[in-house]
Amino acid sequence: MAVKKPFLLKMEYYAVLCVFTVCRIFPLGVLEALSGFLGAILWTFVPRRRRIAIENVRHALSGSLEDPGEARAIARQSCKAFFMIPFEAVKVRSMLARPDHMEQLRERIRGVDELFRKARAIHDESGGCIFVTPHIGNWEMLPYASSIVGIPLAIVARPLDNPLLEKLLYANRVGSGQMIIPKRNALFKLQKLLQKKMSIGVLPDQATAKGIPVNFFGRKAMATPVPALLAVIHSRPIVVVACCRKWDNFHYEGFVSDPIHPAPHEDERQELMRLTEAMNREMESIILRYPEQYLWMHNRWKTY
Repeated sequence: MAVKKPFLLKMEYYAVLCVFTVCRIFPLGVLEALSGFLGAILWTFVPRRRRIAIENVRHALSGSLEDPGEARAIARQSCKAFFMIPFEAVKVRSMLARPDHMEQLRERIRGVDELFRKARAIHDESGGCIFVTPHIGNWEMLPYASSIVGIPLAIVARPLDNPLLEKLLYANRVGSGQMIIPKRNALFKLQKLLQKKMSIGVLPDQATAKGIPVNFFGRKAMATPVPALLAVIHSRPIVVVACCRKWDNFHYEGFVSDPIHPAPHEDERQELMRLTEAMNREMESIILRYPEQYLWMHNRWKTY
C-alpha cells in the first residue's frame, strides 16, 4: 500500500475537521442534502464501487425486486446513506450532551426504553455478551446507546490509515465512554474483557480470508468466526443490534434481537457454523427492511 505524503494526510485531517464543524452548525435537513450530493459524486466517479453495489443488490434481493431499475435505485441510495453516518454521529453526540437527551431519544426512536431494557437485561443475565451489527443505518450511534444504558462495551475497530484522522476519530469514539480495541490480533484482548463481564461490539459482515463459508442472502460468503468462537468459549450469547433511519423527520428504528445462545455440542466447527449462520439470518432480516441503508459497495461475496 502506498504511503501518503504528510501534506495529503494533513489535508484529509483538516477537511474532516471542516465537516465536523459543518455538522455542528447546520440542521440535519441540510446535512441530508449534503449527503445526497456527496453520494452522487461517489456514485458517478467511483464506477467500480457502483458496479459492486448494483451486482450485490441484484443477487441479494432478486426475489423482492419488482423491476430492473430498482437495484440501481437502492444501490445509489446506499451511497447517500453512507455519508449520513458521520453527520449523524456528530449530531447525536451533541444531543446526548443535553440534560433532556432521553426525551430526545424517545421522540426519535419508538420504543427506545424497551430496547434499552432488553439489551441491558441480556448483558446482566449473561455477564456480558457479544453485540454484533451489520453495516447498516448508523452503526456509529450504537456505542453511545450502550453508554446511556450503562453497558460497559469494547468496540472492535480497524485503525484508519491516516494517523491524524485516527486520533480524531478515536477521541470522538471514546467520548461515548466505551473502549476501542484495534481489529488486528483482537481475539486475546476480547477474551480478557469478557472474563471481566464486559460486553463487546463487532461488525462481522465483511469478507475475510480467515472466515468460514456461510449462507448470506442465498450465496456463500466468508464470515468471521470470532463472535461465534467467543460465544462458544465463554458461553455468552450473540445479540444482533442495529439503528436504521426512517427518513421521515429524522426518526429511527432500533433493533435488539433475542439472544443467540451457544448449545451443547460434540463438533465445535459445526456449532461455530450454526451460530454464524443464525447471526447472519438476523442481520438479513434487518437489511431486508432497510436495504437502501446497507453498505452494498463492499465486496461481501469476495472469493479467496
